[in-house]
Amino acid sequence: MIHIGLTGGIGSGKSTVASMWQDLGATLIDADQISRALTAANGAAISSLRLAFGPGIITPEQALNRDAMRELVFSDPLKKELLEGILHPLIAQASELEIKLAQESGAQVLVHDIPLLVESKKWLSKVDKVLVIDCSEATQIQRVQARNALSVEQIQKIIRSQASRRERIEVADWVIQNDHQSLEDLRQIVKSLYTLALGSSVRRA
Repeated sequence: MIHIGLTGGIGSGKSTVASMWQDLGATLIDADQISRALTAANGAAISSLRLAFGPGIITPEQALNRDAMRELVFSDPLKKELLEGILHPLIAQASELEIKLAQESGAQVLVHDIPLLVESKKWLSKVDKVLVIDCSEATQIQRVQARNALSVEQIQKIIRSQASRRERIEVADWVIQNDHQSLEDLRQIVKSLYTLALGSSVRRA
């Protein structure tokens, strides 16, 4: 089984590419999806988050108030570290369970959708190939504004909190430039990479 690390900045089109890998038969482990489950109503991380940050970041439904937490961590780097210290071990634990299940089911290609792949260095040693979805900041802002009610300033804060385009590309084995790709062109690129992945046994150095 080959492990593909998939990453890219907000609005890069990473989720679209992830679904294309799934359509071709790859097994997807989505770190964001795991995080959302952990912070949903009565999720496994809620009690620890309440204890660390106070009841103000928990909604009446006992879920994480994501808007309140976003403002908190962007204004205080120590709070961001505290949040990651709570969530990352839980995400890693859930990911390991999903990897085990994929191995038992005979999966050939496992795609790890990890927004912070570059920032959390430990994941680089766990994947065989890194695929980066890259686009300009202007494209990121345009796409995020089209789907979320975030201001340009809020989006730029998120972009600045993530690894830079250069940092991602430096660790990439494969890069998809996704500023102006049509969905069909994107699908063909992913199909070619999937074929490469099936035939690859080369692990990262």
